[in-house]
Amino acid sequence: MRKSTIKRKTGETDISFSIILDGSGKCNCTTGIGFFDHMMNLFARHGSFDIDLSCNGDLEVDNHHSIEDIGIAMGNALKEALGDKGGIKRYGTFYCPMDEALSRVSLDLSGRGYLVYQVELSRDYCGDFETDSLKEFLYAFAINGGLNLHISNLYGENTHHIIESIFKALGRALKEACEIVDASGLVPSTKGSL
Repeated sequence: MRKSTIKRKTGETDISFSIILDGSGKCNCTTGIGFFDHMMNLFARHGSFDIDLSCNGDLEVDNHHSIEDIGIAMGNALKEALGDKGGIKRYGTFYCPMDEALSRVSLDLSGRGYLVYQVELSRDYCGDFETDSLKEFLYAFAINGGLNLHISNLYGENTHHIIESIFKALGRALKEACEIVDASGLVPSTKGSL
């Protein structure tokens, strides 16, 4: 079973993040940031990942430390759960509509972290979530998970809908990339490793 648990404790956050890649979409998420918990539930459901996440962060300051550190833990957990990446599809792309919004996520589990972020949000907050933390979360996830991550909101007006379409698309694209397609366990790279 492809799974991992990462614990990360700093002076700003205390995080436990567990993921089962071949799960059923169950998510137990308590971060103190209601909107972000909702987004993680969507990511888990649409990716068919089982996730347990707890974060006790310095929310009296703002969301930034919690959201960024969750991205770090999540990236490290993904990398560990994938192991040598033998037999995986490696690439994933998904377009997700959410009412008037449409977002595209394309990714490569290359081992080389990189983020392309083409998203403009009109509100500073969505519920209790500071929207400029979205890019920080995705950057931390991509760099620590070793994935080349391209996220584009093609159009949309409602900030909630835009962010929701991104999390759903991320779950679907990652599910596709993590899929085992070669039973021989061949690593999908001419280099022989990712």
